[in-house]
Amino acid sequence: MADSTDRSLISSAQLNRHRIAYRVVLTLMVVIFTLVFIGPLYFLFADGLKSTQEAVQVPPTIIPAHVHPGSYTAAWSRVGLGRLLVNTLYYAFGALALQLVFDVAAAYSLSRLRPVLGNVIFALMLATLMIPATVLVVPQYVTVSDLPLLHLNLIGSPEAIWLPSVANAFNIFLLKRFFDSIPGDLLAAAAIDGASPLRTLRSVVLPISRPIIGVVSIFSLVAVWKDFLWPLLVEYGYNPSRETLNVGIFEAGSTTPQNLILAASAMAAVPTLVFFLVFQRNILSGLTAGSLKG
Repeated sequence: MADSTDRSLISSAQLNRHRIAYRVVLTLMVVIFTLVFIGPLYFLFADGLKSTQEAVQVPPTIIPAHVHPGSYTAAWSRVGLGRLLVNTLYYAFGALALQLVFDVAAAYSLSRLRPVLGNVIFALMLATLMIPATVLVVPQYVTVSDLPLLHLNLIGSPEAIWLPSVANAFNIFLLKRFFDSIPGDLLAAAAIDGASPLRTLRSVVLPISRPIIGVVSIFSLVAVWKDFLWPLLVEYGYNPSRETLNVGIFEAGSTTPQNLILAASAMAAVPTLVFFLVFQRNILSGLTAGSLKG
């Protein structure tokens, strides 16, 4: 009997017969997809090295005729990227802290505490994933402009960015799926030792949930970092000193040369690119954690 590790969609005999064609097609597909994904990044960073006239030239030049590395330093100081980076980090880690508290609590209660109508609540949470994000912009804006019960106007404050990001159905789904995979005997042993549900969560569940918590943290940070529309609505024009990175670059676009805007956008993209390259293994391992039992 053939080893299961040798099984594939294409048999070894067919692969040997068409090996050259297979390698040509595979190489061609890899090159095409690489160009599709890397091409925009190349033009983003290359256009930042061009002069203003060359950056807006149509059709665009693939290789800069004259390299201007000083565009990046000029963009940093003129756009004020240092301040914008600090503001964005403040918003991102604030949203992360709130998400870890509330999303972990929600996922743990749905997975292990099993409240009344918990399955219905979870189904409604997942149903929100089918709703386009732009449809929720107006209801969210109305909510943060007049917070129910408290009647507080959060427009122009960090809470206007933090609070809408807390109720993240996708993160709750990931966390719940992982909590479901934790052996019940482990939690039962903690209960026999006298641990309360909160103590079990803190001392047993969270230490073994680091992979999925790391993935949720990455998703949370990147979501706030790349968001543009919501910070533009709730922060733009209210307090210029607290604008996010994307909103600050957008505002500078009306008074700053195009090549400097492109250079600033390229520098703004660097942290997320480095973040992904460093933690890509954690992302993949965390997404598959808890998917298999046994």
